Amino acid sequence: MSEAKASKFNQHPPNLLNIDASKEFWETSEFDVVHWLIVEDDKGERKYPLGGKVYSIGRGSNSDIRLYSMFVSRRHATLVRQRRKDGSCNYQIVDGDLKGKRSANGILINGRKLPAPNVKKKLAAQNLKHQDKIVFGAGVSATYHQLDRQQKLTDQSRSLDPLDDITLIDPGMIDLED
Repeated sequence: MSEAKASKFNQHPPNLLNIDASKEFWETSEFDVVHWLIVEDDKGERKYPLGGKVYSIGRGSNSDIRLYSMFVSRRHATLVRQRRKDGSCNYQIVDGDLKGKRSANGILINGRKLPAPNVKKKLAAQNLKHQDKIVFGAGVSATYHQLDRQQKLTDQSRSLDPLDDITLIDPGMIDLED
């Protein structure tokens, strides 16, 4: 499984509300909630666990989450972790980069185009909810998942929780004699 690494982009995003960039992930982590982005493109399906503050998404080789298609921009989108008033976290998707340069073709979320910002210097952005379907271009999409660790996906046979892949075996259960 591929894993995305947290972006080293340390500049605070302009005009995005509720972003707590003052603490590291381990200080603000929700241990009972897992965030995932499942990407489908020309290279197939890849699952990215999310936990960092900012992720760049695009076809550029330096993207944190790389999209393999000529139908997407080099820096098509950016994911930004946000803290809610109740202390939990979610992710917001921004069209393009955090400096205001938008992608060439935009983003669809659940079949609706991410609207252009109304106010000058604001970014086109939307908070993501569990099972939001994001379309970056022809044949390139992603699904965002925000799950309780105990919650299993109903449409898949296995959980997205990385801790579910651990199996402990009691050595007394193994028959070493044939």
